[in-house]
Amino acid sequence: MTNEEILAKYGPREAMEYDVVIVGAGPGGLATAIRLKQLAAEQGTDVSVVVLEKGSAPGAHILSGAIMDPRALTELFPNWKELGAPLNQPVTDDAYVFLGEKSSFRVPNMFLPPFAHNHGNYIISLGNVTRWLAEQAEALGVEIFPGFPAAEVLYTEDGKVKGVATGNMGIGKDGEPTPDFQLGMELHAKYTIFAEGARGHLGKQLIARYALDAGCDPQSFGIGIKELWEIDPARHQPGFVMHTAGWPMDSKTYGGAFLYHMEDNKVALGFVTGLNYTNPYLSPFEEFQRWKTHPNIRWYLEGDASKGIQPGKRLSYGARAINASGINSLPKTIFPGGALIGCDAGYLNVSRIKGSHAAIKSGMLAAEAAYDAIVAGRQHDELTAYPKAFEESWLHTELNKDRNFKNWFKYGLTVGTVMNGFEQFVLRGHIPWTLHREKPDHAYLKPAAECQPIAYPKPDGKLTFDRLSSVFLSNTNHAENQPSHLTLKDPEVPVKINLAIYAGPESRYCPAGVYEFVPDESKGGNAQRLQINAQNCVHCKTCDIKDPTQNIVWVTPEGGGGPNYVGM
Repeated sequence: MTNEEILAKYGPREAMEYDVVIVGAGPGGLATAIRLKQLAAEQGTDVSVVVLEKGSAPGAHILSGAIMDPRALTELFPNWKELGAPLNQPVTDDAYVFLGEKSSFRVPNMFLPPFAHNHGNYIISLGNVTRWLAEQAEALGVEIFPGFPAAEVLYTEDGKVKGVATGNMGIGKDGEPTPDFQLGMELHAKYTIFAEGARGHLGKQLIARYALDAGCDPQSFGIGIKELWEIDPARHQPGFVMHTAGWPMDSKTYGGAFLYHMEDNKVALGFVTGLNYTNPYLSPFEEFQRWKTHPNIRWYLEGDASKGIQPGKRLSYGARAINASGINSLPKTIFPGGALIGCDAGYLNVSRIKGSHAAIKSGMLAAEAAYDAIVAGRQHDELTAYPKAFEESWLHTELNKDRNFKNWFKYGLTVGTVMNGFEQFVLRGHIPWTLHREKPDHAYLKPAAECQPIAYPKPDGKLTFDRLSSVFLSNTNHAENQPSHLTLKDPEVPVKINLAIYAGPESRYCPAGVYEFVPDESKGGNAQRLQINAQNCVHCKTCDIKDPTQNIVWVTPEGGGGPNYVGM
């Protein structure tokens, strides 16, 4: 049954009224809610605020490196240390290293551009910070509904956003309601703030409906794959931060890696691959596994019996797409009845590899604009004060200085490094030109016939691993008897185009083993079909971004499904 047929048979949906509805309980969404309640308390008014979260709890789907610049958090909570915010490990040392297959070169700190310095920042679990923010929000009177994904944008008759509807529960694989069926509910608001993270499902629809990206560069993304390890204390250096470029990527492919020493003998390590890569044989997951075999990386993870060093233990795994374009691709962030914040809009600063401070700041700015509009008796109009405040903020200044960072790398690693150094050291961020991007990530993929296959080594189960054992560590779960949330516009395209022309890149760009081409017994011979293992999905959104035909569309599964990250 279609959603329209379900509503005709089981509707109408129950509706709840709020001043502000926020979609997504990440740092940006929670900062919005907190700031609204702070303003109401300061001015003796009452503003009703609800936050919807598709994960089983706030923080369950949150994954980031992560190094946090506390500037925005300090604006939100000047006393965050006294309140117990889990920012426990300050950065003590920065290392930027260029890797060859067996070699390495560390850039002297005196030659690092300003964005590469992390003094005053903290190595964190962003999931833990998000859970703490949720506690602060609830203490201020914010309602948080975990396990309730916003599946549909609701509009007034004249085309303004009036809220969202949550997904129906208890729909079987055949699309029919089961005995556990529950109709979704509508949440109406004067203003609706979308804070879904990179490539937000509803944010994508809003950008298209209102042409918010008109005149902007196409948005660019990277896929970040991360593992959390516990290592021997003798190899642990609390606060040490290492970023690498070069191997195993070729010089024309954008990518880089990180290794962050957290507290309690834990290290966060991961690999970011720009999704504008051209070779369909490339696998971001396998590149990450290969990177760990470099002598400079494996030294931290492997044991050494002769010296009494115990081997490290992998604790968790996850993956998430990140915005990588910066201000050149930032769309218009407002529309009648609402706004985009955080990575739903694309505020991440790719040069600094940081987005949480930008999400918090943009959420605060949107909250202030929405609060003023509500107390003035307005609703469903454009919050013009929000983008104006952004343009006058330190966040705009920060993003504007580094606006060309990613785009220089389309000329290769050497040119990208030299030109970014020139812009920051010589021009000191006062850049007289803007380097533009011509096309979206999926359009960069070349036919397989024009590319060289990549032979990746088999995992050893100690330092390198396969996808399925990795997904197990993400605690990912979806109810099996539900429709796949990974939908195809045309079920014939994966075989007729993607497999025939691009050698089936779905089976390689997905970091969770969701897509695989298997024999199609119904057709016999060597016929293949695409099998979608939706239960493995970690909600990274890579398929929605990189599919060369844009045939895959990610939609919300039942609430509470997906990963349940711990310490990520």
